[in-house]
Amino acid sequence: MTVNSILVAFWTIVRREIRRFTRIWAQTLLPPAITMTLYFIIFGNLIGSRIGEMGGFDYMEYIVPGLIMMSVITNSYSNVVSSFYSTKFQRNIEELLVSPTPNWVILSGFVIGGVARGLGVGLIVTMLSLFFTDLQVQNPLVTIAVVFLTSVLFALGGFINAVFANSFDDISIIPTFVLTPLTYLGGVFYSIQLLPEFWQGVSQLNPILYMVNTFRYGILGVSDINVGFAFAIIVLFITVLFSYALYLLQNGKGIRS
Repeated sequence: MTVNSILVAFWTIVRREIRRFTRIWAQTLLPPAITMTLYFIIFGNLIGSRIGEMGGFDYMEYIVPGLIMMSVITNSYSNVVSSFYSTKFQRNIEELLVSPTPNWVILSGFVIGGVARGLGVGLIVTMLSLFFTDLQVQNPLVTIAVVFLTSVLFALGGFINAVFANSFDDISIIPTFVLTPLTYLGGVFYSIQLLPEFWQGVSQLNPILYMVNTFRYGILGVSDINVGFAFAIIVLFITVLFSYALYLLQNGKGIRS
């Protein structure tokens, strides 16, 4: 394929993915906005007023970066896992596989579609957070870079989940039993400095901790972990997952019978 043909194929997949979740915005964009607003009210205003400060910041201000990142992670993942599994279930994926479109273009198209939804929801949540606190972004480049890379990472995770899923129930197993616990234990609502030394070490095995803290560093300028190391971890995970997802797609795992 020529470069122009590759670009056309790529943007066709991306546009389809974006239209997919914007067409049903009441199911894809509105629910996370309502959920995060409830988090702001309950954890930020009601509980936060009793907690006081954390990490030198008002509790509401401290948890906002974590809640934004949580919405990005959840929506990037769920968009790709549901979209690709639906394509596989309806056997539309076969049309893509028999076309001259390279596998990496197919994978990239689905991933960028998930990134678009993740960043879109993240932007909505950020705008809502301004009604509850005043955000002053300390490091714009760090903030943009980490939220984009995190969205890519979990979009890839959603793709891999969809490849192995054999039913619609299977696409909810990882988010329910793996993603949600790791997110809640990833420093969204607290600083790991509050934990005993042993549990601080255990928490550092959670990859989401690095993403949440790096994003918090970008906005507030504080972090429980080394930001440079966190970026290295995120890039490493992206490289591994992209390579693995491409391998699965090329070998027709869970696609070709």
